[in-house]
Amino acid sequence: MSSPAAPACTDTSAPVLNDFGGGPFGIYVHVPFCATRCGYCDFNTYTAGELGTSASPQSWLDALRGELATAARKFAALPSTTPEVATVFVGGGTPSLLGGDGLAAVLDAVRAEFTLAAGAEVTTESNPESTSPEFFERIRAAGFTRVSLGMQSAAQHVLRVLDRTHTPGRAVAAAREARAAGFDHVNLDLIYGTPGERDADLDASLDAVLGAGVDHVSAYSLIVEDGTALARRVRRGELPAPDDDVLAARYERIDARLRAAGLGWYEVSNWAADEAAVCRHNLGYWDGGDWLGAGPGAHSHVGGVRWWNVKHPARYADRVGAGGLPAAGWEALGADERYLERVMLAVRLRSGLPLADLAPSATPAVDRVVTDGLAVRSEDDRLVLTDCGRLLADGVVRELLG
Repeated sequence: MSSPAAPACTDTSAPVLNDFGGGPFGIYVHVPFCATRCGYCDFNTYTAGELGTSASPQSWLDALRGELATAARKFAALPSTTPEVATVFVGGGTPSLLGGDGLAAVLDAVRAEFTLAAGAEVTTESNPESTSPEFFERIRAAGFTRVSLGMQSAAQHVLRVLDRTHTPGRAVAAAREARAAGFDHVNLDLIYGTPGERDADLDASLDAVLGAGVDHVSAYSLIVEDGTALARRVRRGELPAPDDDVLAARYERIDARLRAAGLGWYEVSNWAADEAAVCRHNLGYWDGGDWLGAGPGAHSHVGGVRWWNVKHPARYADRVGAGGLPAAGWEALGADERYLERVMLAVRLRSGLPLADLAPSATPAVDRVVTDGLAVRSEDDRLVLTDCGRLLADGVVRELLG
């Protein structure tokens, strides 16, 4: 496929937007603060010691308000009316370090510039150790509808390898506190394949998750990211690298347990009890929707234009204070880029990739992945991964893209 002419990517000017893409619109807010740095994490996060006096939660919040106001003005100049906000997701970092009042202030900042749709999904990530019953009650009263808790494992020695600071039982207790505060939708995150993790450790984690009564589970294989403390330990031989065969077996174990408990997969790494439990914000990403990413290092996508913010909180605040969007760079996606992303993301969904979205040249690849048992053609003409195909989803994507 040929790509239409598009503006060159630039690091010096604000993104040039044409219009909204027509789908649901979401807002992601990035909170860059963490109490400690986990050894496996390569997200754009900072501890108090790393920031010193260059930035604080208050200076970040002030800058966030400024960015939201600037974005709202920019969107108001587009041909289409700014859509109501269908989803808000506050991530990080550790949003719960802001406390209940701080998160309420974040949501107030969004509401001050944008209109939330009726029934909007409003999620915050939280680390179990920085939550309490009072915290959940405060954010529920503020308008949050969904909580995602980082559990990772119920095994203390696994948490130690990951440099997680909460005790094994705290995540489950936090999930129960969230439900008691009125949250119908609570997610627990798991990481599997950590060096030293045994089948029994994973089983204990799954027992804990299912015992917590949550309606959503995310499970990710451990990835050793370059530049992290974990990568350095693996490189020095202190820890073994995750084994692909072990990861596949663990994934199958997780899927079997969650399915038996009534949680079905809707994306390769995500399971939900029913349609209401699905994370609508993340579906917006996977379906190629529009979203504003606010905060240091956050990424945005509107109408085929993507931009990303400067990373350091102090520089972010300076750029917002100068009166513009704090973009470090931007690009207009051409037909080739849109096609690649559509295939990469839609293949991972239980709803599958519409065969009509594929180029005619991909037909032989579709035949191969179906013959190999990695996918099936659904009755509504979609390509849907099989159980085996989910283990090899990246390979299926490579096959389809040729």
